[in-house]
Amino acid sequence: MPHPSAHHQPGRTPAADRDPDWQDWSNAWTRHIPVLTGRTDLTVTVAPGAGGGAPACFYPDQRRIEVDATHVGAPDVANPRRAGHKRLVPTAYGLLVHEAAHAAHSRWRTPPGTPPVVAAVAEVLEESRIEFRQRSRRHGDRRWLRHTVTTLISPTDVPVDDVWHAGHLAGLLLARVDARIITAKDIKGVRAAVTVVLGRKRLLQLRDVWRQAHTVDDCDAEGMIALAWRWCRILGVDPRLQPDTPVPDPGVFAGRLAQAVTDYLAHAAGLTPAEYRARQLHARYGAPAQWSRRDPTDGERAAARHLAARLRRARTHHPEAAIRASLIPPGRLRTRHAITAEAQRAAGTIPTATPWQQRATLPPPKPILHLGVIVDVSFSMHPYVEPMSSAGWILAHAARSSDAVTATIGFGSDVTLLVAPRHRPTQVLEMATFGGSSAFIEAVKLADEVLQLRQPGRLRMLAVVSDGDLDNIPAVQRLVYALHQAGCALLWLRPADLAGHTFAGATPVLVDDPVQAIGLIADAAVAALEQA
Repeated sequence: MPHPSAHHQPGRTPAADRDPDWQDWSNAWTRHIPVLTGRTDLTVTVAPGAGGGAPACFYPDQRRIEVDATHVGAPDVANPRRAGHKRLVPTAYGLLVHEAAHAAHSRWRTPPGTPPVVAAVAEVLEESRIEFRQRSRRHGDRRWLRHTVTTLISPTDVPVDDVWHAGHLAGLLLARVDARIITAKDIKGVRAAVTVVLGRKRLLQLRDVWRQAHTVDDCDAEGMIALAWRWCRILGVDPRLQPDTPVPDPGVFAGRLAQAVTDYLAHAAGLTPAEYRARQLHARYGAPAQWSRRDPTDGERAAARHLAARLRRARTHHPEAAIRASLIPPGRLRTRHAITAEAQRAAGTIPTATPWQQRATLPPPKPILHLGVIVDVSFSMHPYVEPMSSAGWILAHAARSSDAVTATIGFGSDVTLLVAPRHRPTQVLEMATFGGSSAFIEAVKLADEVLQLRQPGRLRMLAVVSDGDLDNIPAVQRLVYALHQAGCALLWLRPADLAGHTFAGATPVLVDDPVQAIGLIADAAVAALEQA
């Protein structure tokens, strides 16, 4: 989301004190800020955690700008007193320029009594307005503002494909094209996704709103709020009936908007979408769960070899007609290949061309299984964590030699990507149980993200190990049913002695002996392969 609207909230206090290790940066940028703003009454603080949870923030009543030092890196990465340092920390300097734009041009305050929805829209419109003003006043700052765009937005800003979030994305990105910060080519995919959700007519109406916002005077609160009301009317949102910004349904998967943002951010970072997702996953799901490491036992190694062998042998039972090339008849002669073969013989080489085409009945190619394993590590699952930790290692280890792709995810109060796809762990991660089970929805969405469980044309399966005692059962059911409708097989392994909810669309399996869970997952995976 865009950073907190502290520049319009006079009661808010700065979140960070000066850090001695970053004092040189704070002092240097405090001396530099009059150049960016034309103001001599501002101070700048650079420190880890500065910005109140955002990359950077401007506090108008304290006349203070904060920049999170995370975006600089280390204090010695550059000398902030030298002009060339900005080229070494373009994102951090861009954040400074962005907040300087707020300090110079966000001179209006949200009027008391403004509905929260309207205030939120005005804040989105303000983001591109102040950058437009800054670029108009200082043309060279565009170079640095471009670097902040990818820092101030995230695919999580658009968790679902609805008109509110499509409008939000348009206000953050498409409006910056008209502000001449980024180019239309930069966000071609984002514009296409937004147009699909909003429709061309509604998008043009929103564009007219943000273009008018770019012309609003720095002190004109009434003008900005009036445009925010108009934005809500275009999207069909009544701020008097909507107490806060619309909350997305947690039981709905992210769609084309999130994918378009991911593609844009990946391109901006010089990465493929897959590489960008991998980097983000590591940052988001690095290590909330707790575990210890140990070497696998001989039994676990044998189980991994056995599972790999079963997966390699598993094929569909329906032969398919196919065409294969041949050096000799019978069959249909392919003239071009025959001429090539003759030329090869004339040149004294062994012919490699295959002039004959024969019909044959061949076994179909073995489908590749994409298997997600979600393990409940909440406190109620304590008796079952040990075999599930073992199962996670066995599945991931066997996958590399059997063309299967697996991912193991632990969830409780948080989500942890325990074993990433195409990764063979060398040690078993023995998880510890603690807390509740509130993060199941996020775990399912993560499994879908890393394995594309809703993508047709591939063999997909999700195995959940949980007693089913989860938060927000209706939303969980919507997610489970969406996967079922998309053709993803669901296996729900539930301890027989624990009560829990049964979800439509999932195949429940009661487990008397925790060790059985490993074999049950293997049996289901092989059965899915053979029945495909």
